[in-house]
Amino acid sequence: MSTRYGFSERKARFLNRWHAARATRAKAATAFVSAPEPRTIGSFAKGRQLVAGNYLFAGALIEAPDTPIWDVAMPDRAFEDAVHGFAWMDDLAAVGDVSTRTLGQTWLWGWIDRYGRGRGPGWTPDLTGRRLIRWINHALFVLRGQDADLAEAFYRSLAQQTEFLSKRWHAAPPGLSRFEALTGLIYAGLSLEGKEALAPPAVTALARECRDQIDEQGGLPTRNPEELLEVFTLLTWAAAALTAAEREVPQAHLAAIERIAPTLRTLRHSDGSLARFHGGGRGQEGWLDHALAASGIRTRQPDGLSMGYARLSAGRTSVIIDAATPPAPEASHNAHASTLAFELTSGRRPLVVNCGSGISFGADWRRAGRATPSHSALSLDGYSSARLGDADRATAREILIDAPDHVPIEVSHAPDGLRFQGGHNGYVQTHGVTHARQLELTFDGRGMAGEDMLLALEDNEKRVFDKVMDAKKLGGVPFDIRFHLHPEVDAAIDMGGAAVSMALKSGEIWVFRHDGTQNLSLEPSVFLEKGRLKPRAALQIVLTGRAMDYATRVRWSLSKAQETAMGIRDLNRDEPGEIYE
Repeated sequence: MSTRYGFSERKARFLNRWHAARATRAKAATAFVSAPEPRTIGSFAKGRQLVAGNYLFAGALIEAPDTPIWDVAMPDRAFEDAVHGFAWMDDLAAVGDVSTRTLGQTWLWGWIDRYGRGRGPGWTPDLTGRRLIRWINHALFVLRGQDADLAEAFYRSLAQQTEFLSKRWHAAPPGLSRFEALTGLIYAGLSLEGKEALAPPAVTALARECRDQIDEQGGLPTRNPEELLEVFTLLTWAAAALTAAEREVPQAHLAAIERIAPTLRTLRHSDGSLARFHGGGRGQEGWLDHALAASGIRTRQPDGLSMGYARLSAGRTSVIIDAATPPAPEASHNAHASTLAFELTSGRRPLVVNCGSGISFGADWRRAGRATPSHSALSLDGYSSARLGDADRATAREILIDAPDHVPIEVSHAPDGLRFQGGHNGYVQTHGVTHARQLELTFDGRGMAGEDMLLALEDNEKRVFDKVMDAKKLGGVPFDIRFHLHPEVDAAIDMGGAAVSMALKSGEIWVFRHDGTQNLSLEPSVFLEKGRLKPRAALQIVLTGRAMDYATRVRWSLSKAQETAMGIRDLNRDEPGEIYE
């Protein structure tokens, strides 16, 4: 299978190069029919760093003042893709002064000179779509003050990339890459003189992808919240561009936006960030709220799951739980073994988190971040609830195997709050036990009671458990229940080792307690965050014990200290992250 995949990869690269070369014969566009209103949101701080010659892409920093970006030795494929996608143009435009405009112009026409003839790594459907969106969005920004020859080269390159995309969009993998390619083609078809005929087929294809890729819960096959936000953003951009051009937006396109918006609200923590599951991060600053506002959809998801996630929310507290089976193997190359893991945020401050995706820190961190111990969940005997398969020889991708295939859940009302109950069979095959978890959040959001259970339910499961116990010489099956804390949480063992006190920057004090049947410890952890050079040091609460019988039960709680006021004005200002450390 890996050989076949490798051949298809080589074939795709060859066809990309061939169509890119043929696209150079395309008739140049001469002007914009209409230019969509720029909707991309950049970072002022990142724009200033680019001007200073600090190139931070895909977790790698290269400091090269006064060096054009195309002369920089790019350390890996992810860095190269980020540069050729031109999303950095949003950051330069966010600054918007003479120096950033000059830099953007130099880099854009530098790309045309080096790669505009159809050569180089940037000629893939998804990168071309991303690049077209930025060039069209910021056309006025980069064309200002340029002479006729440079403007002609700009329009010629736009036409070439549009022709390439019209032939190769279907080669983009289904999902985010294809949405990006089609949105770029729609932008170009609506905007460029002489390319209007390319828009309708792209609009139809995008509607078909909406039907095929967005399920009834408003989710994607990958179950990646950040990826869902990016797809949603692209769909709202495309719909707005069609509306501005007085074109009809297909019903399937609008229906997908209507399904996704409530799901994103479910996945939105009380601080405005996304839950970090299955390879996704918190989302770019401001994008989630901006996209939801631009969609005009005000509805919320009815009770039940949203893309496989459950939500408990009360007062200033939000809890989001991974409450479904992991993505199917073909969509799981970035998925995590996180079934029944949860995150908890109080007001503007994350408290309990998952470690996150280590993809930008190398293969070892990427692999570690996908394991169950990197999540606020229970891991058993050193096993994760799903395992990583062997890496594909052609792509180095590792899919999830031996994953839970039965995850029953129920969300209901408790006497004094909301209750989540769920279980998964990820440890049945190896140890004969089902992991069950119950979470109860009080109506005022000031406390959450939790219970984790390991249960051998059926006779055949009990036999498997007995066999494991025999191998352990009846010493019990070790397990760990982990609660990873955000790096800004100040935690310490309290009450003679019976509790952990946690102080948030808002001034809130939370206390973790347990039933005393297991060992409580506070251990080092990491917080893996995109856009940083290295993992951030953090702490984790760990309950360690041994399953000695067919039923093991551990009770614990998270609650605000009594002296913590009902409503705290969080006046502690968040400074931009020091990503260059």
